[in-house]
Amino acid sequence: MVGSSSLSTRAIKKDKMRIGSYIKDSFDELLHKVTWPTWEELQNSAVVVAIASLIIALIIFLMDTVFSKLMELFYDFF
Repeated sequence: MVGSSSLSTRAIKKDKMRIGSYIKDSFDELLHKVTWPTWEELQNSAVVVAIASLIIALIIFLMDTVFSKLMELFYDFF
């Protein structure tokens, strides 16, 4: 039994070392290897997303309105 507990202790230490290495490598990659957008690029992207959201909302509104009118016509027959 003593051997199994020391093996599990070694496995835990190995896992902690692996997790620590992973976090360190990830942090290093985020700082040195990732190309971050400039403030101007972020603003331009935000404008594109806002315009696309408005267009999609308008399309959904029109579809809802047309469907609502069609349902009113359908129910008027009964």
